[in-house]
Amino acid sequence: MQRAAAAILMALGLAGPARATPLAAWVQMTGAGAEVRAVAEGEACPVLTVDGKARPMSLRAARDDAFPNLMCEAALPRGARTASVEGRALPVPKAQPQRLVILGDSGCRLKGKVIQNCNDPVAGWPFAKVAALAAAQKPDLVIHVGDYYYRETPCPEGLAGCAGSPYGDRWPSWKAELFDPAASLLGAAPWVFGRGNHEDCVRGGKGWFRLLDADPKARSCPAHSDTFLVDIGGVTLAVLDSADPDDTKPIAAEAEAFVNDLKPLAATKQPAWLVTHRPLWEVFRTGPLLTDTGGNVNERQAAKAQGLGRTELVVAGHLHTFYSLDFGAGRPGQLVVGTGGDVLDSAKAAAPVLAKIQVDGAPATVFDMDRFGYFVFDRVGGGAADDWKGVFRDLTDAVIATCALHAGRMTCVAA
Repeated sequence: MQRAAAAILMALGLAGPARATPLAAWVQMTGAGAEVRAVAEGEACPVLTVDGKARPMSLRAARDDAFPNLMCEAALPRGARTASVEGRALPVPKAQPQRLVILGDSGCRLKGKVIQNCNDPVAGWPFAKVAALAAAQKPDLVIHVGDYYYRETPCPEGLAGCAGSPYGDRWPSWKAELFDPAASLLGAAPWVFGRGNHEDCVRGGKGWFRLLDADPKARSCPAHSDTFLVDIGGVTLAVLDSADPDDTKPIAAEAEAFVNDLKPLAATKQPAWLVTHRPLWEVFRTGPLLTDTGGNVNERQAAKAQGLGRTELVVAGHLHTFYSLDFGAGRPGQLVVGTGGDVLDSAKAAAPVLAKIQVDGAPATVFDMDRFGYFVFDRVGGGAADDWKGVFRDLTDAVIATCALHAGRMTCVAA
């Protein structure tokens, strides 16, 4: 009898080789629904418990020299009420999340002569504070628009601000960049992960595909992440990989690839938000002046060629600033939140600016400011699809800007 029971447990993956408490565990949204991911040191994947019942996790990626641990995954059934991994409680998704947190560009920059003080969580690299403040807002869903990994080169000798920091696309770096500082926010709500250009295959691609890519099978570089759709009740998030397209040089093959990435938008039957790292419309600030850089030309060309379907909002990062674009009724609005912790575009542009300029041939109202922080987006009314109100909060947790989205118009003003 005992042998039979042991055989059943082995078959389920619930007994056998030693399992360890996971080094990290979280819930993320994919095109197939919610999925639990876990990084584990043991000889076997940990056990997922859903509504009191044990479920095996499958191996996503084996250990290697750069990642000396197991990467495990398991689908989270729709409607799950509770979930935990080896006793660690996890957040479960809501069919219609009411409060979202949006942030991005959060890693600590170590590259050549551009060095952040990664060891200073206040004045040097504030991502841990941003994440903790965001977690305290009790979001139902977190959207990260990409750029988690910035520690590409060693900390220069003699610099106490980054002494001892890991670097390179390997587990210690990803742990320091994301899983340690964002532990409270990973435990607060499921996440939607976007791929940034710092997760391309020249930099952090291996860690991206192993840890965060939404596909159920870990890909190997060179590779591209597929577009996936997440229904959040009245709104569809369309998450596109824009890690690779050139910012300034028109390249026909890149524009064509982005056209293909946009095609799933045509299938959405409700308003959509395009979540992608590089903004379609890139605006840069010099002092009080705002200008259209003309950047991300391949994305712009693809959007004109394919169309954006029922897209009402583009959610992006890439530029280390916060800005909104309102085109009126002609185009979807755009929200850029690249203020999670990496070096800001300007240390002299913290004051909000509101201006009307031409962007990609159309008049737009732009709100912009450079300061660290995060964005909280609340649904207006229980079921409204296209009515949301938001606030940008800085490192003091003060509300610096108030925003509204209605029928594709994204407007922000100073608080």
